[in-house]
Amino acid sequence: MHFARLFVPLALPKVLPLEKTQINLVFCSLIRTFGPAEGTPARKRKRKTRFPFAFRSLIRTFALKMLFMDQKRINERLLRNVVLLSRLDEKEESMMPAGSASLPDVNEVRRIVSLAQRIIFTDYFYKRQPDEQIRQHYIGVNMEEFYELLRRQIARSLQFCVECNEEDVLPKAEELSLQLIDQLPEVKRLLYTDVEAVFQNDPAATNYGEVIYCYPVVYAMTHYRLAHVLWQMRVPVIPRIMTEQAHASTGIDIHPGATIGEYFAIDHGTGVVIGETTIIGSHVMLYQGVTLGAKSFKYDTEGNMLNVPRHPIIEDNVTIYSNASVLGRITIGHDSVIGGNIWLTRDVPPYSRILQSKAVDGPSQEA
Repeated sequence: MHFARLFVPLALPKVLPLEKTQINLVFCSLIRTFGPAEGTPARKRKRKTRFPFAFRSLIRTFALKMLFMDQKRINERLLRNVVLLSRLDEKEESMMPAGSASLPDVNEVRRIVSLAQRIIFTDYFYKRQPDEQIRQHYIGVNMEEFYELLRRQIARSLQFCVECNEEDVLPKAEELSLQLIDQLPEVKRLLYTDVEAVFQNDPAATNYGEVIYCYPVVYAMTHYRLAHVLWQMRVPVIPRIMTEQAHASTGIDIHPGATIGEYFAIDHGTGVVIGETTIIGSHVMLYQGVTLGAKSFKYDTEGNMLNVPRHPIIEDNVTIYSNASVLGRITIGHDSVIGGNIWLTRDVPPYSRILQSKAVDGPSQEA
């Protein structure tokens, strides 16, 4: 015990991260437990039970201390990386938009499209009401929120790359928002032609409601039709956010600058790419994996890429099958069929059938 009296107070601080008072408490418990046997047998038994309680107290204290030390180390590492990530380095600063205004909110943009779905496909995405006056009420409630969100996001987009105050852009944002709302009846008309085209071209579709609810092309075209109107009004960044949200959800990549006519359909849809300067007529059908892209790019004398027409023109009543690549500023004549896995970089006259094997009827060409 003499050794314990000397060793325990010196060794415990090195083994366990305890305070001096805690060490003394443990030490006294050990002495009382293992010291010379004194007193009655009952008292001796009581002394023998003291150590487990002292030991549990020691373990509890040790665990809390280690937890505190671990949390302290974690906090130090978190803080160190927060400081590093908070520094605005030269490359990051060069990519930041001008000014310090709030940037567009992608979640609010997503909400804008969701509200547009409720307004255009009221019975499917909100509450089914055959009574026209009740429908007007529900559409009016959604329209009010749609306008407020759209106005705020357009105002932020107008400040995206221009140094100006929100008060300076709010009147323009209000006017642009109202212009889009004025276009909603036409957007609705076009979307319902798209729904009809999808239904007519897919025997697996049992009814129009199934197409509206389930087909990714309707979701993608809702984003595109709205984004294209904003693109034509030269609203910055918001159109790209809209179409890229649809791209992320469906795998259908349609640039908001592309021009697409009525009764447009995509079957399946995954992997379809439609470039910025593409022009698509009416009653056009695409299958999965179709690329309407650029073949090459043009540059100015300083080596900067020029934004010139570089994507195909697809005339009316054209069908392009899966994984075909139609590249460059070429024209696919009306009433033509482009077979699957075709690589096409030249003009095609009307009524053509471009296949990997020889055409069986009509005017034919080899790819």
